[in-house]
Amino acid sequence: MPPRPELERLYDEHAQALFAFLLNLTRSEAETRDALQEVFCRLARRPELLAGVRDERAFLLRLAHNAAVDQLRRRATRARTAQALAAETVELFLPADDPDQRTYRQQLSEALAELPPEQRAVVHLKLWEGLTFEAIAEALGIPLNTAASRYRYGLDKLRARLRPLYDEIK
Repeated sequence: MPPRPELERLYDEHAQALFAFLLNLTRSEAETRDALQEVFCRLARRPELLAGVRDERAFLLRLAHNAAVDQLRRRATRARTAQALAAETVELFLPADDPDQRTYRQQLSEALAELPPEQRAVVHLKLWEGLTFEAIAEALGIPLNTAASRYRYGLDKLRARLRPLYDEIK
């Protein structure tokens, strides 16, 4: 379906000003583009929103502001959820009867949680899924050398964190 002439006109006349306004609010070009797209998608879905509007620019700025605020709220909610999930202890391993094994498994879970998410993902895919670096790179959309270095850095951090415990249990 070709774009509506009215929507094209609005975009041509106001998009640049809306973009500058949104960029000032979000401080992120990607978020600015998302919010701007949301404004014009909303207008495309509901053209009646413009009925009776006296000042198009003011109305579009209000829509843009609302889109940016909604976006900021969603980001804050995602951040709070990520923090809450990161704080939770996840049982990655089956329970063990041996107290030393139980302690080691708990420490390993905590050490994995301390890794940056990018390293944790590569370590998990390599150790638990048995993927090659080529497969990991493809799955995560990263270069092969990046996958290998994230794995190496992740293992180095795990070794450093768990070495004292391992020496104690040995």
